[in-house]
Amino acid sequence: MKSPEKPSTEAIEAAIQRLAREMAEAHRDSENLAVIGIAEGGNGLAKRLARMISDHLGRPLPCGVVDISFHRDDISSNPVPNIKAFSNLSFDVNDRTIILVDDVIFTGRSTRAALNEIFDQGRPDCVQLAVLVERNGRCLPIQPDYVGLRLETLSDQRVEVSINNDPDLPDSIAITN
Repeated sequence: MKSPEKPSTEAIEAAIQRLAREMAEAHRDSENLAVIGIAEGGNGLAKRLARMISDHLGRPLPCGVVDISFHRDDISSNPVPNIKAFSNLSFDVNDRTIILVDDVIFTGRSTRAALNEIFDQGRPDCVQLAVLVERNGRCLPIQPDYVGLRLETLSDQRVEVSINNDPDLPDSIAITN
């Protein structure tokens, strides 16, 4: 398999706008909607999507972040990473429709860990998954509900996403070995 082309800044922005539009249309009548980003990669994207969905819906939308460090299934073999964004949910997750956001879905393990953290906080009515990049290699039966871009990658490649909330800095996706 040939290594995929890295998406352009324009393609990334179009994917983010499409994600926000699709989520806003799907949740036009959802009164208890909230967005939660998975730290670190999904945090910036979640904030941007929450703002964009709020604009589409014409109402404020709560946004939080979950740290998955202590829910990782490899915690016994890998040291706990340096935590830069602690879980911060300034709203009650009970009975809410949650859109869980991450930059990349690969094996599904980060999503599983994020679900554990969310359910430690309460019992949402529904959790949907939105990712900017879906790549092949799933190890768990977890599939995103909303996908910005799909990349066919080799198992030893890394997909690194940079979401910049500074309008003067472009977003980027790098594919490395």
